[in-house]
Amino acid sequence: MSEDLAAAASRRIDTDPDPAACADLLADAFAREPAVSWICGGAHSARARWFRTTLRTHAGLAGARRTALVDTDGLIVAAAVLTPPGATPSAGARALWAARTLLSGGPRALGRTLRYLDATEGGAPAGAWTLEFVGVRPDLTGRGAGRTLLDHVLTTTPGAVHLTTADPANVPLYRHFGFTTLGEIPLGPLTVTSMARVPSQALSDN
Repeated sequence: MSEDLAAAASRRIDTDPDPAACADLLADAFAREPAVSWICGGAHSARARWFRTTLRTHAGLAGARRTALVDTDGLIVAAAVLTPPGATPSAGARALWAARTLLSGGPRALGRTLRYLDATEGGAPAGAWTLEFVGVRPDLTGRGAGRTLLDHVLTTTPGAVHLTTADPANVPLYRHFGFTTLGEIPLGPLTVTSMARVPSQALSDN
């Protein structure tokens, strides 16, 4: 068995990973992602603060899911974050998130995050989950970790799944997993693609 195959076989799914550990991995994974770069700039510390603040708020949503692929040492090698249909933070949670984002990232991070959310809000099919983030440790990209995690997430998430991406390279990848393009949204220098995956059973029921 090759080293990569042996490593893959030893990994396991964690359905309750630490939000801060997921945030740190995603800060690494999204180093060159256009929307996060537009919001946070190029500094790793700014991305890490933004992800930590965002995932801290997300963890308070009823039914919110974080899923990770971990190695034998318990270290996260890939992470995904999903929001259930209709789940939104309370007014108090939103205010606290805004204050923390402003404090840790400044008015640029707060303003551009709000612009992104406003532009993409309402694009999901009725009853769909939202795949907020999915990322792989940079040194393990192309070795099956992302595929393993996304396969698990899509298999275990009931109903449709919606996502947005500002990275055109991601579009064919998500199409491979059964997502179709719903539309494109211009936002500053970005073109955000809205996509959804509807299970075949749901299609046959309509």
